Amino acid sequence: MTIYISNAFSMNMVSVIKDFTLIRARKVTPADVPQNAISAIGHADTARVVSGILGYEVPANRMNVSLEKDDVLFVAQYKGPRLPEGATQLPEGATLEFLEITFQPKGCKGCPAVDCNTCGMMSWAHGN
Repeated sequence: MTIYISNAFSMNMVSVIKDFTLIRARKVTPADVPQNAISAIGHADTARVVSGILGYEVPANRMNVSLEKDDVLFVAQYKGPRLPEGATQLPEGATLEFLEITFQPKGCKGCPAVDCNTCGMMSWAHGN
């Protein structure tokens, strides 16, 4: 299992797309983002702002991410005006929301739906 942090998510990051793949995105708090996450934040100003919010250094690191089945991607989703050059904190009116992205390359296709309340896939889908 590899853990990444980035400032965006793309379907190109999911290495295995089967005929039915479930992708889960759920909101998390900055405290949920582990310090050992590999940075895939390519913009230095964004990395500095994320570092300030998380309380530890997240280096700028342009890289391609190819998520495998058990990998986790934390996305620091910026909403607001373009970051000013050299920014170290969010500009007025901007927000940064953290999401946890995971996926399952096989969904419920072909499931007899015997008991969805105890299904491992449904437990994953609901964040348990």
